[in-house]
Amino acid sequence: MHTLKMGFYAALCAALLASPAHAEKADRDKPVNLEADMVTLDDIRKVSVYQGNVILSQGTLMLRADRVQVTQNAGGLDRISAIGRPATFRQKLDNRDEFIEGVADRIEYDSVNSQLEMIGQARLRRGSDELRGAQISYNADTEFYKVVGQPGVETPAGRVRAVIRPKPRTDQPTTQPDQP
Repeated sequence: MHTLKMGFYAALCAALLASPAHAEKADRDKPVNLEADMVTLDDIRKVSVYQGNVILSQGTLMLRADRVQVTQNAGGLDRISAIGRPATFRQKLDNRDEFIEGVADRIEYDSVNSQLEMIGQARLRRGSDELRGAQISYNADTEFYKVVGQPGVETPAGRVRAVIRPKPRTDQPTTQPDQP
């Protein structure tokens, strides 16, 4: 029963966080810029590996890692795999003055399926709301999150954590005290 209840709360938290989280759509049409200390390119396999203080940017998206592997297909960017201590990203949300930020040991993005995987000490923050777990998966097409705790760990550190801050209320009228 306790596991079922915690699963329900985790799903509820993920649903609350997912609803308005759309990355800046205009970023998709912007060029991808990469900087690193070293790069190796395999033109036949369409794989490039960037190492050493890697910075990938595309519009409002900024990804930083120790190592980034980029795979291309006929349509362009196919997969990105970033490893770091930690690897981080930040991107503006569509039609909002708000950012989504992520931190993990490894970040993988499959552009064909719009699937983001954050693996190892994963944290995802949108505004003041935050999700933490061993692994966070997010599909941008379906807007579905999945957060997994550390299997086999019986301590609080092995559990999924969510922080959802109350939103400011705008529908309450302000009352003023009676004046004599």
